[in-house]
Amino acid sequence: MALLKAKGLTKRFGGLAANNEIDLEVPEGSLFAVIGPNGAGKTTFFNMVSGFLSSSAGSIELDGRDVTHVPQHEIAGMGLVRTFQLVQLFNGMSVAENVEVGCHLATKGGVAASLFRPKWFRKQEVEVRERAMELLDFVGLSAQADIEAELLPYGQQRLLELARALAAKPKLLLLDEPAAGLNTQETESLAHIIQKINAQGTTVLLIEHDVALVTRIAHRIAVLDFGKKIAEGTPEEIKAHPEVIAAYLGVEEIPDA
Repeated sequence: MALLKAKGLTKRFGGLAANNEIDLEVPEGSLFAVIGPNGAGKTTFFNMVSGFLSSSAGSIELDGRDVTHVPQHEIAGMGLVRTFQLVQLFNGMSVAENVEVGCHLATKGGVAASLFRPKWFRKQEVEVRERAMELLDFVGLSAQADIEAELLPYGQQRLLELARALAAKPKLLLLDEPAAGLNTQETESLAHIIQKINAQGTTVLLIEHDVALVTRIAHRIAVLDFGKKIAEGTPEEIKAHPEVIAAYLGVEEIPDA
């Protein structure tokens, strides 16, 4: 069953079609990747399916519900959570506190509860801290829990952003170029974590320029070029697709992992 379904999805900026009638279905439980050159429309696609941009035409379904015109916070509450190309952490807060912020999408409370701190609220705070520490351990950052987030090296900031996204317990996790700026060792670690996330039941949809990484871990790949989907298939099918090779890479073959 498709967890995410886009039909004829189009976004125009004036006379420019950043996305043009894109059809895409992401099966539940899959690790699905979208690749393409700069300017192909990948992030625009992410922005529409996550509610950050309204579409000019077409429809979006999440878990069988039409979310074409649903606000981003409601889509997040339905289980679609994303990261961004540029790391966006809460500076001045600790590593653990950054993850705790992500946990609050799945918690209850308000101003009164924060002021009077009833027993159930205090219990919830303990559970949030425990959940944050579990996630930091999952991405290998538990030892850095109490330092300020901005003091982390860039690669670890990427992992922190991933942990914060997982804190919201997503059904569908959108990763926008998660390996950007990482060295080879950091990329390998990230790939392993993404595969573990998917193996634990979370559907993953990622945009990524590291083609070798994508062809190694993705179950299925869609390729965009000039705002259109030009191919979709398994990694082996994409690596052999002549239009992908010519339009995206401009080389004779796609590099192996």
